[in-house]
Amino acid sequence: MVDRTIRGVAHRLSPEAPVPVVDIHHEECRPGGAGNVAANIAALGGRPILVSVTGRDPEAERVLSLLRDRGVDVASVVTDDSRPTILKTRVMAGHQQVVRFDRESRASLSVGVRRRLLDGFRERLKDAQGVVLSDYGKGVVSVPLLKAVLTQAHRQGIFVTVDPKIEHFLRYRGVDCITPNLKEATEGLRSLPPKTDAEVDALGRRILKRLRCHSVLITRSERGMSLYREGKPPVHIPSQAREVFDVTGAGDTVIATLSLALAAGAPLDESARIANAAAGVVVAKLGTAVVSPKELQSALTLARP
Repeated sequence: MVDRTIRGVAHRLSPEAPVPVVDIHHEECRPGGAGNVAANIAALGGRPILVSVTGRDPEAERVLSLLRDRGVDVASVVTDDSRPTILKTRVMAGHQQVVRFDRESRASLSVGVRRRLLDGFRERLKDAQGVVLSDYGKGVVSVPLLKAVLTQAHRQGIFVTVDPKIEHFLRYRGVDCITPNLKEATEGLRSLPPKTDAEVDALGRRILKRLRCHSVLITRSERGMSLYREGKPPVHIPSQAREVFDVTGAGDTVIATLSLALAAGAPLDESARIANAAAGVVVAKLGTAVVSPKELQSALTLARP
């Protein structure tokens, strides 16, 4: 995806409708979606290989150029002539988002495009130490694709982490770690919103059992994160965010940092703490953002008791 942000100030209402008039002073584009996950991995010194889909249009050229500039390998990105490259445009007046408009297709990939995508995935898997599935409900992640990815990765002893979509929640059976926010975890299992830590713990254990996954990391905004593993007590990690300006892309930063730490050999609980520190940094930035090694090191130093 392309994340386009138009920034300005609003001092008056339009005479044509009860909406603010935004005087534009800045505009920028950044990689969004799975591109933002890859950009986060690259910013921390990892070597991301992006396997994804774009249309054949100027936005595709733009996002691929942005990703190359950030050190992301985009050789396995597939072009689909039948769909546009997803473009999300946010209009900001100061720190306030006035409107967002999207151009996208949510149609499932054709059999031919999915085959090309999986061929690229299998070819590049031999170079990988981990697989990140970022699902945005745009037609790329499907049951056949999930089965193929999990089978191939686990056959080679490579872990799979997932940033889920609510409507696909029960499809992720057998993954190594799933990282829903509290809303996704609740609605994914069609549960009532938990009101206490004990109810969140029960929800985490239910996800473990229902998805038969190895671990669940629930992100809980100002309450931090909670990690669940079979046969082990929950690990609750307090939030490190001191200022929250924008949560756009925070989930991308969490899954990227967690997965990179796991690929580097860190234990799961330590990887979760590192991801929590990274999230605390990125929510203090405006728009889709990444975390530098220096920023992460500072955040981890502050987190030490």
